Amino acid sequence: MDKVLEGLLFLVGDDGIELEEIMNILDKSKEDSLKLIRELKTFYDDNDRAVTIECLGSKYKLVTRAIHYGYYTKLVNNVEAKELSQSFLETLAIIAYNEPVTRSQVDEIRGVDSSYVIRRLLLRDFVCEDGRLDIPGRPILYKTTSKFLDYFGLKSKEDLPIVEIESKEEDEVDIFNSKYKEDV
Repeated sequence: MDKVLEGLLFLVGDDGIELEEIMNILDKSKEDSLKLIRELKTFYDDNDRAVTIECLGSKYKLVTRAIHYGYYTKLVNNVEAKELSQSFLETLAIIAYNEPVTRSQVDEIRGVDSSYVIRRLLLRDFVCEDGRLDIPGRPILYKTTSKFLDYFGLKSKEDLPIVEIESKEEDEVDIFNSKYKEDV
């Protein structure tokens, strides 16, 4: 059965496969399916194979080991990473930390129009539509996808780094002793 699971993981590729699909295809219980996944992952790990199994965004995938990343990037020239400009990263971060979010909310946070960037992120499958907001104009809501999680090596949104923004408290101005005094 482990060879069948390995074949399934190979066939689904980057799309991955959910546990329920594995259970249905193999006609196994949840416990038996999880045991099979763990056994195959252990086989890969114990034998120092080039691939392993990861659960990313609720889907199981056959992935290459991060330790060999440098070699793989030489093969593909890391084209996608070069294409992620600062505006792409800003927009992705805003969507990931605030999802679901509308384009106008993204624009408000960034301070510039984000429609082009969002269209490009939709084409690259890093974000997707998540319904519409129930207000006049019914703007589209956006959220990140499992491809976003894969690209950044995250298992779930909970793995996003926590970013604390330090607020600079302005010094209180003593209006009575200010250098700008009214002449009375």
